[in-house]
Amino acid sequence: MQADFWHERWEHQQIGFHQAEINSHLQAFWGQMRVPADSRIFVPLCGKSRDMLWLRSQNLLVTGVEISPIAVHDFFAENGLEPIVTQQGAFERWECDGLVILQGDFFDLSAADVADCAGVFDRASLIALPPAMRTRYAQHLMNILPPAVQILLITMEYDQREMKGPPFSVHEAEVRGFYEERYAVERLQALDVLADEPGFRQRGLTRLDEKVYVLTPR
Repeated sequence: MQADFWHERWEHQQIGFHQAEINSHLQAFWGQMRVPADSRIFVPLCGKSRDMLWLRSQNLLVTGVEISPIAVHDFFAENGLEPIVTQQGAFERWECDGLVILQGDFFDLSAADVADCAGVFDRASLIALPPAMRTRYAQHLMNILPPAVQILLITMEYDQREMKGPPFSVHEAEVRGFYEERYAVERLQALDVLADEPGFRQRGLTRLDEKVYVLTPR
C-alpha cells in the first residue's frame, strides 16, 4: 500500500474512514493524558479530521501530517481557516491559528519536525496500514518522538477474514508487541461497536471491537 493508494482514495472521495463528528473516545479519555495546557499535540495521518479542532479548543496546539494535498486543502477550506503555506524540509507546511498540517509522507518526518510535541493522538494511523507497514510506522514514530511523550491510541479488532482493510484489524497482542519494550501499555476500554456501524455490517463483519490505549514511556 503506497502513497498512490491514498491519493486515489482522496481524489475519488472514497473516504469512508473520515469521521464527520469529533471522536467520542478522544473526548472521553483525553483527560488520562498528562499534557499541560498550551502543549503541542501530534496527529499522524490526520486527513481532514475534525478531532484536530477539538484538541485546539482545549488550549492545545496541533501538528498533523497528511500525504494527500486534497485532504489538507479541504481541512482548512471546510473549517473557514485561511492558512499560511510555507516549505518545511520535505513538507509543505499549512498553518493557521495554532493548527499546522505538514503535507507529505509520514516516513519523511524527522525528530526535529515533532520536537515540540508533548502528546500524540492516533485514531487512524495504525489501523490504516497493512501489517508490514505497521511495524515500520510504529518504529519510525518511536524514533522521532521526544522521550517523555504519551500516546492515546485507538484500534479496531475484527476477523480479518470477513473484511479486507483498510481499516485493518490490529489486535492487542500486536500493539503490545510494537510498543511494550518502550511504553507501559494500558488498555482503557474495549467496546463492541458493530451495532453503531452499519457500513461495516454490510461489508460482512459479525463483530467489531474498538480498543483505547494510553501508552506511557517507561
